[in-house]
Amino acid sequence: MRTEGRGAPDAGTPWDEIVPLLWMGGHYYRDPSGIRTPVIVSREFDLVISLYVQEGHGPDSGVEHRCVEIPDGPLTAEQIEAVARAAELAAESIEQRRRVLVRCHSGYNRSGLVMAHALTLLGYSTDDAIFLVRYRRSKWALNNSLFVDYLNTGLDVARLLTGLEA
Repeated sequence: MRTEGRGAPDAGTPWDEIVPLLWMGGHYYRDPSGIRTPVIVSREFDLVISLYVQEGHGPDSGVEHRCVEIPDGPLTAEQIEAVARAAELAAESIEQRRRVLVRCHSGYNRSGLVMAHALTLLGYSTDDAIFLVRYRRSKWALNNSLFVDYLNTGLDVARLLTGLEA
């Protein structure tokens, strides 16, 4: 189910604003000349939620940084719960007028899952949330169909169903 490296090109930007104050990104992008460039976060955001962590990619000290490392594949019930908590933190931070970046390796799937769920918590329908993530970040966003299934099922139900399999 892992999608990283399956033909999805690097994004053309380090991060993209999905809705005001809520940004989605990755750890690498292709600059305008086509060179793969690391994304280094400094102080652009008040909160950075990382679903993938790589040393040296920021953010600066003093910036709130939450790391919730999950795979780009099937998730356990505990991992789905962690995704839900990260999305809740992002939504609460937006309501407090804080600038939030949600990022993963490529900035497509794991960050897309958290981002789309955060958008539903902010009042968007699931379909609209998925559309916004793909439209504003990349058509490659949420190309992990399992993550779309989690969103369409609802993370609470997906967590319960996944927990039954254990």
